Amino acid sequence: MRRMTVIWLIVAACLVIIGSIVLGVVMMFLKWDFTKLSTVEYETNTYEITEDFNDIFIDTNTAEIEFILSENENCKVVCYEETKAKHSVSVENNVLSINVVQTKKWYDYIGIFNGTPKITLYLSKKAYNILSIKDDTGSISVPKDFKFESIEISTSTGYVQNYASSSGKIKIKTSTGSINIRDITAVSLDLLVSTGKISVASVSCAEDISMKVGTGRTELSDVKCKNLTSKGDTGKIFLDDVIASDKIYVERSTGDVSFNRCDAAEIFVETDTGDINGSFLSNKVFITETDTGSINVPATTDGGKCEISTDTGDIKITIEE
Repeated sequence: MRRMTVIWLIVAACLVIIGSIVLGVVMMFLKWDFTKLSTVEYETNTYEITEDFNDIFIDTNTAEIEFILSENENCKVVCYEETKAKHSVSVENNVLSINVVQTKKWYDYIGIFNGTPKITLYLSKKAYNILSIKDDTGSISVPKDFKFESIEISTSTGYVQNYASSSGKIKIKTSTGSINIRDITAVSLDLLVSTGKISVASVSCAEDISMKVGTGRTELSDVKCKNLTSKGDTGKIFLDDVIASDKIYVERSTGDVSFNRCDAAEIFVETDTGDINGSFLSNKVFITETDTGSINVPATTDGGKCEISTDTGDIKITIEE
């Protein structure tokens, strides 16, 4: 090894050691509280709401959002936020609006961010009309205490947990994140995830459920609807006790499809690469096809149509007694 190379390696190692020692000394003075290294200032602002409203519109960027039923019947919004990215909170025309107001310059985006902005809504009523949320990066949690006429949530990167029912449609979209729906009723359900997981449990819809996943796992348990459509590129789907009065349609490019005690008047399943297996609750007229795999289905000649096809994979279906 050349002499200059050795010298530079020794210098680099010394700089790393010196930097580690300096960091250790600084953190000792800060009692190892890394939040004190943050270059961004945060503050908590509380907005008391005295006006009546039935609709809620939220437009933010990096804040977590949480809904809490107020214990004293007073309504307020508490924002833990950056000093240069505060939120405006107002009520106008029966609408509660919460919007982020950016006053950042380009250099404000460079630094150490150790805080997590959060919006907490303390609501005095259990029933509202419209809930509309737009969030870039942040988790969203709507508990079962509330009910809306419609729910629409859109986020780029964030975990969405919705336990609130709707007398109308629920539509949730996230690019990179997960969606968790549980213990609700709705007219219809529309879920879209680019990269992430969809979990739906104990859900009843009067009309259709539509789900689309780019890459990720889909799980459904104790679900009832009119039509169920699930499309995905890469990812497994598990259906447990899923009942559709009309049709179940599942399409995957890469991934297994598993049924457990599911049923519909008609069932259609199509995959490029993946096994299809499980159990149905009633007889079906099976139409099956696989290029490189085995087929094992009941030889029933009555019941609704069931078309199953896969390019590479096995097909194994049973009928529950």
